[in-house]
Amino acid sequence: MNTLFVLLDGMEDHPHPLLGGKKPYEVAEMPFMYGKAPHMLRTTGRGYTQLFLNEFFTGHPPELPRAVLEAIGLGMDISGNRTAYRLSPAEIRDGMIRWSYHAHLFCDRLMSAMMGNLHILDAYDPEIKFFLNGRAVLTMECDDIPDLPAPPVDAPFKEVPGDLGRFVMKVAEEMGGITDYPWGCGRFTMQHPPYGCIGRMTAISDSPTALGVAASLGHGIHLIDDVEDRFPVAARALGEGSVFLHIDEVDEYSHQRDPYKKIDILERTDRLMERYFKDAERVVYFVDHGTSCVTGEHIIMDVPFWTNIETGVADGELVPLGQVVPLLMR
Repeated sequence: MNTLFVLLDGMEDHPHPLLGGKKPYEVAEMPFMYGKAPHMLRTTGRGYTQLFLNEFFTGHPPELPRAVLEAIGLGMDISGNRTAYRLSPAEIRDGMIRWSYHAHLFCDRLMSAMMGNLHILDAYDPEIKFFLNGRAVLTMECDDIPDLPAPPVDAPFKEVPGDLGRFVMKVAEEMGGITDYPWGCGRFTMQHPPYGCIGRMTAISDSPTALGVAASLGHGIHLIDDVEDRFPVAARALGEGSVFLHIDEVDEYSHQRDPYKKIDILERTDRLMERYFKDAERVVYFVDHGTSCVTGEHIIMDVPFWTNIETGVADGELVPLGQVVPLLMR
C-alpha cells in the first residue's frame, strides 16, 4: 500500500497571454504524468500550502500557525513560552510592504544584516534559521503575537510592535528599505492526528512549511534544497513506506511571474518522475492552489489531482478535500 504523493505546488494558474491564452501546465509536456496517472479528479484548493496539507492529511484545518509549523520543520525549539515568527523578504516603500520573490539577488546581504542586528533581541533568547532566498523563521521567549499582513499580496505597511519592530526597521535602514518582515506568528497549541490509513510516511521538500506539517503529524522528513536531489531520496524511502514529495519550485516561479520557468520545472519533474518512479505502483499527483504567472498571487480555486489508483469515482468529479486521502487509501 506504499503510495507516492507528489505535490506540484501552485500548478493551477490563469490563462497567460504569452502562451496563447493557455495555462503553463496546459503547455508543459508531461507525458509520464498523464500516462502513469490517467484518472483526473478535482478537489477544493486552499489559499496556502499548510492549510491544504493539514486538511489533506488529517481531514481538519490546522490549529498551528504557519511560523510554528515551519519551526517544527526546521527542528527549532518551540517549547514553553517561545513564539515563532515567519520572516519573508520585503521592501518597505511608499507606505507599503512589497514582498520580494527575487531575493536571490540580495539574500546574502540581507542575512548578514539580520545576523548583525540580532543582538537587539538578545533579551528574548532568539534563535533564527534561514532557508530559501533569505526567508527565515525566528523563535524567541516573547509574548507578542502580532497580526500582520501576509504575502504574496502587497499591503499597506503595518508597524511591528516592540523590539521585534526595532529589529525589522534597523535592517530596513541598513538595506535601503529591504528587510525580513514577520507574519504567521504564534505558539504551539495542538495538532490533529493524521489519517491512520497512510501509515508510515516520509516527506521530502525544500520547504519547512510542508515538512513542518508532516513532522507535526509524526512523519519523517528530509529538507533537500535541490529538486534533482529529492528524487533518489524519495525513491529509497518509497521502499519503506509512503512518500510525500514536494515540488515547491512550481509555486516559486509562479510568484516570479515567469510562465516559462514554470513550464520548465513541470517538464523537468516529469522526466525525473519517469527516471525514478517508472515502476511505482500507487502514484498521486496533487495541487494545493493556483499561483498566477500573470499577477504573482495565489488563486483559491478547485484544483486537479491525478492518480493510477482505481477510486470508483468518475473522472472529473469533485471530491471534498478532507475525503481525498480516505478515498485513495481505502
